[in-house]
Amino acid sequence: MFLYGEPVTSTLTPPRSAPAPGTVAPPRRTRVLALPEARWALAATAAFLLALPLQLAGQPAWLWGPLYALAYVTGGWEPGREGLKALAGRTLDVDLLMVVAALGAAAIGQVMDGALLIVIFATSGALEALATARTADSVRGLLDLAPATARRLAPDGTEEEVLVEELAVGDIVLVRPGERVGADGRVLDGVSEVDQASITGEPLPVAKEAGDEVFAGTVNGTGALRVRVERDASDSVIARIVRMVEEASGTKAPTQLFIEKVEQRYSLGMVAATLAVFLVPLAVGDDLKGALLRAMTFMIVASPCAVVLATMPPLLSAIANAGRHGVLVKSAVVMERLGQVDAVALDKTGTLTEGVPRVTDVRPLPGSGLGERELTRLAAAAEHPSEHPLARAVVAAARERGLALPPAEDFGSTPGVGVVATVEGRRVQVGAPARLLGGADDAGAARAAVLAAETEERGRTAVLVLVDGVPVGVLGLADRLRPDAAATVASLTALAGAAPLLLTGDNPRAAAHLAAEAGIEDVRAGLLPQHKVLAVRELEAAGRKVLVVGDGVNDAPALAAAHAGVAMGRAGSDLALETADAVVVRDELATVPAVVALSRRARRLVAQNLVIAGVFIVGLVAWDLAGTLPLPLGVAGHEGSTVIVGLNGLRLLRERAWRRALTEGA
Repeated sequence: MFLYGEPVTSTLTPPRSAPAPGTVAPPRRTRVLALPEARWALAATAAFLLALPLQLAGQPAWLWGPLYALAYVTGGWEPGREGLKALAGRTLDVDLLMVVAALGAAAIGQVMDGALLIVIFATSGALEALATARTADSVRGLLDLAPATARRLAPDGTEEEVLVEELAVGDIVLVRPGERVGADGRVLDGVSEVDQASITGEPLPVAKEAGDEVFAGTVNGTGALRVRVERDASDSVIARIVRMVEEASGTKAPTQLFIEKVEQRYSLGMVAATLAVFLVPLAVGDDLKGALLRAMTFMIVASPCAVVLATMPPLLSAIANAGRHGVLVKSAVVMERLGQVDAVALDKTGTLTEGVPRVTDVRPLPGSGLGERELTRLAAAAEHPSEHPLARAVVAAARERGLALPPAEDFGSTPGVGVVATVEGRRVQVGAPARLLGGADDAGAARAAVLAAETEERGRTAVLVLVDGVPVGVLGLADRLRPDAAATVASLTALAGAAPLLLTGDNPRAAAHLAAEAGIEDVRAGLLPQHKVLAVRELEAAGRKVLVVGDGVNDAPALAAAHAGVAMGRAGSDLALETADAVVVRDELATVPAVVALSRRARRLVAQNLVIAGVFIVGLVAWDLAGTLPLPLGVAGHEGSTVIVGLNGLRLLRERAWRRALTEGA
């Protein structure tokens, strides 16, 4: 439920001025060229692109040869060094094999092929380094939501500026209007509103008074608060979110470890098999040239190029197609995971809803003499000077109805209560029913209280309007469901085989009402970030592969913990966008089931390609070992299989593939 009060500034972007008590430092973001991997990859690419046209134009080798050599050195230096380190540790690294393969290609005259291999590998490493750095930036940015310093109050009432790390449980801090709260704690005195969207996902500021809990990094409104610290900085909700993101991201490591083990065994097997193919014929009297030619042919036909292309083109084509339609999928691994999900968890505010409150009910009190239009006009006129989100919603409702707003005079506001203004000579008050009615026990107040309660029972935020101290009506406001939300829920239910569940920090009544509109039965409301993670892990413990769709900082731990996470891009927080595996750039919710369906089709094509690649590799290797496979025929067979699986995967680039995915996801 939204609570009424004075406007506050809500932003996840820290102020650009020098940090002061209650403020945060400017965000830090790693630049691409600050990474050594990116600089080496750029140099290798530039050298390759300069050499290639010279070679193709038939220029002498002394012109393009040094440029290719530069590409080898700049692009292969770092992976070669890492490969040698791994070799010193008695492991055979794929980096070293890549460099050896490139040098081998150059040794037999295929200089351009080896240089291209170096460039591709170096670029891949640079992209991986950039992704890692940007994720680290986003986690640091989350920590920066909590201010660096706070105002601690001494027993004699004097203020002392201290680092938040120096605050101890029991300390009293002063949080002035517009500042960020420095520590998790409880309000001792003062009344204000706090924007805690970064923690709970609630779309509007929440009224706070003595006894209420506040969180580090949330933004105070116009009132001053005295807060008793209840948690150390290292144990704040913000700090715990950071730890959960890091820990949940680490849970993906076993898959990576499995891939590394496969690569290690394959690399060792390839080296051993090639040596055997070369040495065994020599041992039985074959000539050196024949043995070397057979070994080279074996290396070519046993190369996993077709297997690699069997996997990547379908997934990369699906990524490109999804990107054209507003869904950014961050890697081929993510695209594959999206097709594996069999359970879905959705955030509410900003995901299923638009994240902006709107007037849904205009209910004049019987006997007030006002109709819906007049009630809206008076309320909007009084609200017009305010910048509070609820005030903007009321003014927007009046404009949608074509109402002309008279000027408001003697405007005033009280945090947690509402606004008051003189409109056409009448004193108009708009605000929270419980605060405006107070202890009034007359019949009009009783009717207004009942009407407000009925509005709130329907999942709305009730706003009471008084004219000259007399209740005249109630406005109901709610965050509006996205137009495609119900259809998306139905599509995800069909794809996953089970209905999605709703995970939200909002209150149970508002959550239940909206879930009913969207067709969701399993609703878990009032959740902090760690509770969302627990819900995801509960599903995973039951053997489910969970897709989480969210948009806020409070969703980031669940996005990281899930098998796959999708963030809404238009209003999504930086951390959610960095943590999520995919981003819906245009905020079109219907694209979520479409990209899941596209991923499943890509996985089917991967299976087809693996069969094709396997048949070619086994057949050509058997031919080479059992008979005499001519090198040109081996190259043709190997490259032919590569072309076939590549073209098969590229089918997903077509517009028809996306339309089919939309149909399957509908």
